[in-house]
Amino acid sequence: MFRMTTLALLACSTSLAWAQDDALTLPASTVSAVAAEPDEATGINLDKTIESGSRLNLNARENPASVSVADRATMERLGVRNFQDAANALPGVNASAPPGWGGYVAYRGFNGAQIGQLFNGINLQYGGSARPVGAWIYDRVELLGGPSSFLNGSGAVGGSLNYITKLASRDKDSLEGRVSYSRYDTWETAIGVNQALNEGDGPRHYARLDYSRTHTNGYIDRQENQAGNLAFSLLSDINDQLSHTLAIEYLEEQEDSPYWGSPVLQPLSGKLRIDKHNRFNNYNVEDGRYEQRTRWLRSITDYRLDDATQLRNTFYHYKGQRDYRNLERYRYNAANTEVTRSAAYRQRHDQEVNGDRFELTHAGDLFGLASDWAFGLEYSRNQQTNYPLSISANFDTVDPNGFNPGEFLDIPGMDAPRTKGRSTRTDTASAFVENRTRLTERLALITALRYDHIDFEVVEHATRVELDRRWDAFTGRAGLVYDLTDAISLYTQYSTSAEPPGGTLTSASVAQVADFDLSTGRQVEVGSKFDFLDGRGSATAAAYRIVRKNISVPSSSVPNTTEQAGQQTSTGVELAASLKITPQLLAAGNVAWVRAEYDEFNENVGGVAVSRKGKNPVNIPERVANLWLTYDVAPDWQVGADARYVSSVYANTANTMWVPSYTVYGLFLKHDLDAHTELSARLRNLTDETYARFIHQSNTQYYLGEPRSLEVAVQWRY
Repeated sequence: MFRMTTLALLACSTSLAWAQDDALTLPASTVSAVAAEPDEATGINLDKTIESGSRLNLNARENPASVSVADRATMERLGVRNFQDAANALPGVNASAPPGWGGYVAYRGFNGAQIGQLFNGINLQYGGSARPVGAWIYDRVELLGGPSSFLNGSGAVGGSLNYITKLASRDKDSLEGRVSYSRYDTWETAIGVNQALNEGDGPRHYARLDYSRTHTNGYIDRQENQAGNLAFSLLSDINDQLSHTLAIEYLEEQEDSPYWGSPVLQPLSGKLRIDKHNRFNNYNVEDGRYEQRTRWLRSITDYRLDDATQLRNTFYHYKGQRDYRNLERYRYNAANTEVTRSAAYRQRHDQEVNGDRFELTHAGDLFGLASDWAFGLEYSRNQQTNYPLSISANFDTVDPNGFNPGEFLDIPGMDAPRTKGRSTRTDTASAFVENRTRLTERLALITALRYDHIDFEVVEHATRVELDRRWDAFTGRAGLVYDLTDAISLYTQYSTSAEPPGGTLTSASVAQVADFDLSTGRQVEVGSKFDFLDGRGSATAAAYRIVRKNISVPSSSVPNTTEQAGQQTSTGVELAASLKITPQLLAAGNVAWVRAEYDEFNENVGGVAVSRKGKNPVNIPERVANLWLTYDVAPDWQVGADARYVSSVYANTANTMWVPSYTVYGLFLKHDLDAHTELSARLRNLTDETYARFIHQSNTQYYLGEPRSLEVAVQWRY
């Protein structure tokens, strides 16, 4: 089936007819943060544009790929606290934030750098930049399944997540806020305002400001976290054709004594277990620390030449600094009576990204067929310098029933001066084109092609070793969408990806890139998107097969390094649906199944090559499912329940250790005090399940999920 689909797509891609019968609109430079009406805040909207799936302003029904979105109304209905919670609501996504991994995402059998994580369409190419922060300033999270290099540049064989910030809106003036409090002294205060600055003729200006402050003592001992997140934007309509948006964001976060996981009991084989009595122990030193400071600047200019042709230019600047100071590895002795602590680590990451993207969209005719085009050029420079200091030796052995955590400077050698370790510079020049063709009234051909020239330079300061590598990547897609009826569409797609070796170039060493060429991926996907029961329900279904060659995987024998695997194949199915069972009762959910395995991979274990053919990658769940039920008891009262299931995952590439599956449940109650104010209570992890959201492969440590907690919140909007 997949081979026939591929041949059909390749044949169609040679067609000279490229068209569409709907005129493109000016790319939206505004995002409304006003909550949707209740009916809009439920279910799957197949007719809403999802910008992360194409530059042609296609909605989900028109896109020959699996695309989904958690919009602002959905995030509020589900009670998400950060953008990673929103990502986990999307089909097949399993995201967490263990220290050292930043924003970890597993999707379609891949993880790490194989899943693109973008901020407003910009890829920072560094996992630590996607560490989840408060969701208040974000308008929505969008997901594109499968290889997406054609849209976002090199990488992203499994898919791309796009975190999109609120921007100034022309819609109406608004003032909104939120205050919440929950277990472990966890609180959030947030405010947002959108305001028209002037009226009358001439240029019009609109401003938006969002700010949130969060604090928690954490469910792990001594893990206090506080963060402040600010977003400001100014939209200026110069005239009927020209508009400009200036967007600024700033984040500060500090976490004391970060939790690096709970050590698993010996022996390290089979189903891994922890001591639940001591599951909240923090084995880090007393003054362990994680800090980050980031800023964004975007300048977006939109110009409408006419109704058919628009231009957009986006200049972007990002600056981030992250500091780590921790004792990270913990291991039980054979009798499970004592824990040995080791792996002291101190590091600073300085990153700066500057770039400019130019896009032109045009709606016209070609050989008598309506044709929509998107052309673009982009250039970016991504620079990072790290300042590492690590000592892998054992520090001490403690009694888990009570111990003195000690101070970081108690560790011999950790008071050394800060020195540069490695600097990288990645210059990327790109050109891209997309097209949609209406071959018939019901059949459309969507194609895309992208070229990336990557110039990479790495300097190892200690050894004064330098390396300069260059790669050229061509990626694309060809897809067909057939409207079986006005309510049902079928699609098929073939897409490719390319990624430099080393996983993430921003932190790659000389050894990781010196002798390796581009990693490549290809996917065949078929699916359907449809409404049913007179529009009361909507659903999407997708089946795919992805083949990835020369992928980078974390080494199970050497911490903080990667190895090149020959080939991995992922085959899977994703289903999502929502249904208004009655006018008061909404059911929504999704389920994803994936079979991911290595086809070719000889792992270096103690100097011996060991085949991992047929084995599953680490931390990849075979099944992920979400379910939500919402019932309107009265016009101003609403109750709901939710459940999330994640199947077991392997903890090593030999698949001799695994972490059990888990299911967590939640309840919520919401009451509208008046037309502007709502009060809510949300109970998370109803059964107080003890579960691992992630397993550290090299450290063999659980990263535990949150215990049962109750949150109360008040939110208002004027």
